[in-house]
Amino acid sequence: MPAFSQLKRTHTCGELRPEQIDQSVRLNGWIAGYRNLGGLMFFDLRDRYGITQVVINPESFDPEMLKAAERTRTEFVAAVTGTVRQRPEGTANPKLPTGEIEVIADGFHILSESKTPPFEIEEESKVNESLRLEYRYLDLRRGPLQRAIALRHRATIAVRNYFDRQGFYEIETPLLMRSTPEGARDYVVPSRVSRGKFYALPQSPQLLKQILMISGFDKYFQIARCLRDEDLRADRQPEHTQIDMEMSFVTPDDVFAVIEGMQRDLFKKVLDIDIETPFPRFTFDEVMNRWGIDKPDLRFGMEIIDFSETVANCDFKVFADNVASGGVVKGLMLKGGGSYSRKQVDELTELARTHGAGGLAYILRTGDQDKSPILKFIGEETKDRICQKAGAEPGDAVFIVSDKRLKTESILGQLRLHLGKAHDLIDRSHFRFLWVTDFPLLEYDEEAGRWDAMHNIVSHPHESDLPLIEEGFASELPPTDLNHPWHRARASQYDLVVNGWEVASGGQRINRSDLQKKILKILGIDEARANRMFGFLLRALEYGAPPHAGIALGLDRLVTLMAGLSSIRDVIAFPKTANAASPMDGSPSEIDREQLAELGLEIVAEEPER
Repeated sequence: MPAFSQLKRTHTCGELRPEQIDQSVRLNGWIAGYRNLGGLMFFDLRDRYGITQVVINPESFDPEMLKAAERTRTEFVAAVTGTVRQRPEGTANPKLPTGEIEVIADGFHILSESKTPPFEIEEESKVNESLRLEYRYLDLRRGPLQRAIALRHRATIAVRNYFDRQGFYEIETPLLMRSTPEGARDYVVPSRVSRGKFYALPQSPQLLKQILMISGFDKYFQIARCLRDEDLRADRQPEHTQIDMEMSFVTPDDVFAVIEGMQRDLFKKVLDIDIETPFPRFTFDEVMNRWGIDKPDLRFGMEIIDFSETVANCDFKVFADNVASGGVVKGLMLKGGGSYSRKQVDELTELARTHGAGGLAYILRTGDQDKSPILKFIGEETKDRICQKAGAEPGDAVFIVSDKRLKTESILGQLRLHLGKAHDLIDRSHFRFLWVTDFPLLEYDEEAGRWDAMHNIVSHPHESDLPLIEEGFASELPPTDLNHPWHRARASQYDLVVNGWEVASGGQRINRSDLQKKILKILGIDEARANRMFGFLLRALEYGAPPHAGIALGLDRLVTLMAGLSSIRDVIAFPKTANAASPMDGSPSEIDREQLAELGLEIVAEEPER
């Protein structure tokens, strides 16, 4: 076989067109398929650019190269030399960009052989995901994943170019840093040089980018790798990539403008879609009240309806007593749901129970009469007022939950999403963006008996709510009382939501050391512990920290939405499974005793449960 330098490709397998007819070309790629028809041999040669059909005429072909062609199988790597010609009339393939031409081979060489793959390399794979992850290098040859990775590349380039035009510097922050175990668990790395001490892999560059603001770099961004030791799901991985940015001497409005411009530029350049800006803004209270979730999907309606006043004085004590004690009665109206069967109602009730509901009341407006298990308690008049409030006509259904406000809204929010998917109400042809603002600054964990930051320990309280911080220290109200000042304090915190996915979270940051210490104190972190964990940040805040704000967008989630996929694993080259394992390389794995000894570590056997 000639040296590869003589066989190296002159064209990719996706670029030949009728304009190249009669040209001599060299192609390199994988054999995607082969056929022997009527004395002619046909090979589909594939690379990431496309597929080209190669034709071999055995009668005029070199005998040695013919032997190589005859023993070639799918996924062999081959080099082909030949001449481009128009496909015979009636044989063109309109599904391929190269479908009008073929290459008549005068040379065929096997560059690398392949074992029989454990699954076929085809557009749609029905093979279970664990096998595909074990042979990820084969799975990545499939068209859908190749296109997803290509889209991710184009999106990343568009983001970098956009921020550069806006005057931002891309600055890398360390992957080895101090552990600050607040929030998700850290991945820790033992130090060989300093035995008994550990680095942490960054959950985000948050504290370091704040220090960059103090350093005078007023516009920073980074395509940052972040790692969190937490439970996984479709939109979460132990390591992910975020588009991280921070700005000095700004308010949230400035961040909104930059990010909206980035999304407009990104979707136009990558998908040729015009995104309408500015994005609508809703407060946390508003989205919970209307959609029951802080990341609502606005591609369909079905907003939550408040029946509290309607049923406050009815004879049904479950409703009336709950409203009298400060609870709410709210529900959803499903167009066409009046024909729901008992089985469908039972399934929906069970779903409500899994999300914490004690039960699910309903009114089915059938053609003949309204059906409801609570009709005998609420009476016809109250039932009619409920239906009128919901706008429920004959043929529709009303589903009702009665409990504390946020709990009720959260349950209905989950039911709304379920009904939207089950009845195909979602307009999947659109991207619906929104900002969610004014999150609670703090929330009380009754089980743990402590206050937690709802989003971020460095989020600045609303300027108008700063007095509530001081009032909370002096308040005699128990922390479970929603009138406690700290329950009423709002954060200058915001999320960007697209089609029901939270793709970004950010906020105005605390830029005063004394205020940061007060927030840490509320969270149960005394001064000594605060200095031990966050001393480098608190010290930096004492040296002229400008007002600053920023945000981090999940690149994986954003690209998944842009690609119309359902899992971020499909846009990550080498993702982990649901238990944070990599079947392809077998990680996590044990390490040699010598390595453990060098690090001053030993593995302690887990004690069996008694």
